[in-house]
Formats: sequence, structure tokens, C-alpha cells
Amino acid sequence: MTPSRFQDGPGARRRFGDQLDRLAPFLLRVDPLADAVVASFATMPSGQGFRLLEAALARGIEAVPDALPELRALFAAVDHVPVWVDWEAVNRGGTTFLRTGVIGGMLLAMQSLILGYASPAGNKPLALSGRLREQAGRRLAETGRFVHAVSQAGGMRRSGEGFAITVKVRVMHAQVRRLAHASGRWQTALWGEPVNQHDMIATALLFSVALLDGLDKLGYHVSPEQREDLIHLWRYVAHVIGVEGELIPGSYAEARRLAEMIFATQGAPDADSRALVDALLTHAARSAPNARERRRAEQRAALFAGVARTVLGEELAEQLGLPRTSARLAVPLVRALAAASSRAHVLPSLQDFALDLGDRYWQRAVAFGLGGLPADFAPPERFAGSRP
Repeated sequence: MTPSRFQDGPGARRRFGDQLDRLAPFLLRVDPLADAVVASFATMPSGQGFRLLEAALARGIEAVPDALPELRALFAAVDHVPVWVDWEAVNRGGTTFLRTGVIGGMLLAMQSLILGYASPAGNKPLALSGRLREQAGRRLAETGRFVHAVSQAGGMRRSGEGFAITVKVRVMHAQVRRLAHASGRWQTALWGEPVNQHDMIATALLFSVALLDGLDKLGYHVSPEQREDLIHLWRYVAHVIGVEGELIPGSYAEARRLAEMIFATQGAPDADSRALVDALLTHAARSAPNARERRRAEQRAALFAGVARTVLGEELAEQLGLPRTSARLAVPLVRALAAASSRAHVLPSLQDFALDLGDRYWQRAVAFGLGGLPADFAPPERFAGSRP
């Protein structure tokens, strides 16, 4: 039975035909390998399973004699590199993103994340966990660290930080599924499985297709070759994070069509969507140490809201409760900066400089967001507000 979240209306059916029938079942498909790992971790003392995972990532699964069969099975899958992986294209895709610097940073938050929150069913694991509402700034920083790590040259190699974080996020997703079902609040008939295959590939599309769409709307030019490279990077990230091969697009055209299909079959944003967007926009002001920093945070939030309205469109912005602010007058300046940056980044003499500048921006942004605390991507032991 198809979960009721899947809105297969006449318009979507005319455009996508029986592709919709092949997409819908992925709302009920998950990740058996990672689910088996977290089930085995649940039989161990607190934290022991995660320590085994970290040891296997650092030294290889064969160097972990205490590893249970479930963990060995997971590593047999993630250690396998598909024949289609082109490491040079993976690195070029990361470089394309890093060069966008602060523009890419704004779009990661105001386009990619907000579009994820807009899904009235895809947002439910976050909404039920309570994690983003309570620690919105830190969760944003952790997302930035993940995207920055996979975009580094060699980041998705077996010894790379991006690869390690991707595997940890895969296990975290499995634990969220476990906790969602254990909470007694999960409605499979309405939402599908928590963190299902459909929603996992949707996330990869948010960090690739949606990001490119936002860059287009701000006037930052990305060449066809660069688009394919960015898609290739996230194709491999999707593979490592546990998305089934059938669902992973192999080109920009395929990825864009799949993204449009997913958007066409989801409902309008709900109250959780608006609460998550509000938390994203207001967390910095709410946590500011003094009035001066609070005013600065409110000014930045106003600018970001203006950028969000520009890239998301007025209809979706209204549904999400994005505020209308006078800072929208500054959006043309953002457009000018984006266009000038993309023109400069095609000059061979400035490409390395742009990459270094973008990399430094992400290092600072992530460090600031984390507030000096480590981000180990350990799976949560319980949802916020639940009993120990």
C-alpha cells in the first residue's frame, strides 16, 4: 500500500506516467544493512558499538576483531567502490561546490535545507526527534561539516573524512528509524518508513540539483560539465549512505527529473515545516550573548529570508511562513556578487584562490556553528523529551 503522503495527482501522472508507480514503493524501503548494525549495537553497553564503528573506519574492518557480523556486512558494502566511480569527477564536483563559498553557504541553508523541511512527511523524523528545534545552530553546522568534508579532494576516498562521516550518518539514520518506531508516534501508513529510500535520495538531490537551481536563480553560472561533476559526487555519496542503486541518478538530467518528480508528489508544507524554518532563521538571535550580537543576527536572518524568497518563490515562501523584510532590497547585491564570483572563478589565475577562499569560509563557518564542541555524528540514544 502506498503511503498517503504520496500525492499522485493528475498533473504529476500526466507528466511522469508509470515512473510514479516505480518511485512510490521506495517510501517503504529502508536500509537493512544499517538497521541490522544498530540492532546489534543495542545489545551492547552504551557507546561500545559506535566505538567499534569508528575503529573500523579508521583501521579497516579486519583490524576490529570484536566486530559483529552485522558490522562486517555493512563494511563489505561500503568498502566496495562501484566501477562507475570516477575519482577525478568526484573531486571536481567538490571543487565546484567549494568555490561557491559564502553564496553556496547561503543556498545550503536557504534553499537545500528549507526545501527538505518543506516536505510534510520527510520532515517528520526531525520534527519528532526535537533535535533541530533545540539545537538548530549546531545541526546546521553539522550539516555544513558533512557537506564540506565530502567536497574535499579525496574526502570520499576510503581514508577520507567525508567517507567516514557519510558512513556515520548512514548508521545515524538507522538509529533514527529505530527510535521513531519505538516512540509509538510514527505513522507508516501516512508517512512511509522513517528515513526511507525515497527521502534519502531526496536529500542527495537537495545538495546537488537544488543547490544548482539556487545558483542559477542568483546568477552564478555553473557549466554543464561542472553540473555533471557535482551530480557524480553526490551519486557516490548516495551509494555510501545506503541508497539503492536503482534509485540513484547517473546524470544531471536524470537527477533533475527525479527531483521534480519528488516535488510534484509531496504535499504542501505543514506546521512542522514552518517550525523548522523558523528555528533555522532565528536560532542565532535567540542564542546571542548580548543585544548587539542579537541585532546582527536579526539582520543576517532578514537577508537570508530575502534570499530564500528569491530562490524558493513567493508561493512556497508564504506556505513556509518566511517573513517579508526590507532586507530583500539587498538581494540584488547578492545577485551581483554571485554573478561576479562565477565570472572570476572561470579565470585560471583565480581558480585556486577561489577554492582556497571557499574552503576557508567553510572551515570558519563550521567552527563557529559548532562553538568549539566536537561533532562525532554518533547515533542518538533517544529522542529529545523521551524517557532514558
